[in-house]
Amino acid sequence: MTNRVVITGLGAITPIGNSVNEYWENLIQGKHGIAPITKFDASETGITLAAEVKGFDPSLTMDRKEYKRMDLFSQYAIAASIEALKDAQLYPLDDKANTRRVGVMISAGIGGLNDIESGVIKMHEKGAKRVPPLFVPLTIGNMAAGNVSMKVGAKGVSLDIVTACASSSNAIGEAFRNIKHGYSDIIIAGGAEGTICQIGIAGFASLTALSTATNPNRASIPFDKERDGFVMGEGAGVVILESLEHALKRNAPIYAEIVGYGSNSDAYHMTAPTPDGSGAGEAILLALQEANISPKDIDYINAHGTSTPTNDTAETKAIKYAFKEHAYHVAISSTKSMTGHLLGGAGGIEAIATIKALEKGILPPTANLHQIDDTCDLDYIPNIARQVNAKYALSHSLGFGGHNAILCFKKWED
Repeated sequence: MTNRVVITGLGAITPIGNSVNEYWENLIQGKHGIAPITKFDASETGITLAAEVKGFDPSLTMDRKEYKRMDLFSQYAIAASIEALKDAQLYPLDDKANTRRVGVMISAGIGGLNDIESGVIKMHEKGAKRVPPLFVPLTIGNMAAGNVSMKVGAKGVSLDIVTACASSSNAIGEAFRNIKHGYSDIIIAGGAEGTICQIGIAGFASLTALSTATNPNRASIPFDKERDGFVMGEGAGVVILESLEHALKRNAPIYAEIVGYGSNSDAYHMTAPTPDGSGAGEAILLALQEANISPKDIDYINAHGTSTPTNDTAETKAIKYAFKEHAYHVAISSTKSMTGHLLGGAGGIEAIATIKALEKGILPPTANLHQIDDTCDLDYIPNIARQVNAKYALSHSLGFGGHNAILCFKKWED
């Protein structure tokens, strides 16, 4: 016997809002959070734009001593996790659940890059003895999950699944399986990233992966003929997964059900997806198989849609590979057109967008899509949100190294 798994809480820190409600309202209005970089002088990188989090105040969820011992990605993770737990009516945990059966699976694709950068600079300028004593616990990627578990007292499984830009979708998928097979009652799952710093921007720029656009309205433009790379974003997206039995016993709010998960490897290239789309296409089929549905049952796809020429074309092929002729009848959008690309945190906020789309019957658009590329000939919901009473939806995440992670959600019906 296996458990059904539902989503009972949502939390988000994003470039277009530091709460789920603000994030969702800006998504459906097609508002983006892309602007000139303010966190450092980016003039030498050749990149001028990023999707920074605005007005984030860590003191709302942590005291000063706590957040001074965390890199930004961990701070984002804690803020999003506490919002999600409060939303699920689970905060504080100790009087709401058996904390030994509450897990945390919050991933980061890179981890504490801000503190890595500052630590290396300090060592170079002042010598090895001046490296901060907390350099390692500030920077290692597992500390988003570790810090959240310590903050809220979750004593169950605690994992950081690092699969580049698929990280948080893999975290949510593995959390789903963990609860499905009875190992946990509740898991706080998702991802966080804070990599808008000189080495982060310079590193991706040297790969020619980032957009060099100077117009914020024409920078992150997935599926558009003029796209030239992704825009770096930052933040965190966290969802509370819970067994249906546990959720019903405590009369929890339920947003959606998670019914399928597909994960595999392209086994093809360090940074490029399989050109024929077969890698991600097979992952889509795995998610549908676990959900016990067919491609025709899917009403909406939140695409990976990074705005790089290679990804958007290959992902379009992946959808065609899995969906065949139905590919032309499913609504698709990339919310990265508004948030930029949160790397390891992307799947977390995109899962939230997918869940809210099912709950509200509104599909967010692909913003600023004006000239659809000839190689991208599907329905990408250009510019204006669409009212659709969708029943099943997919969220796609694809990472460097060939990692593919596909989540399948179902609209909650009593």
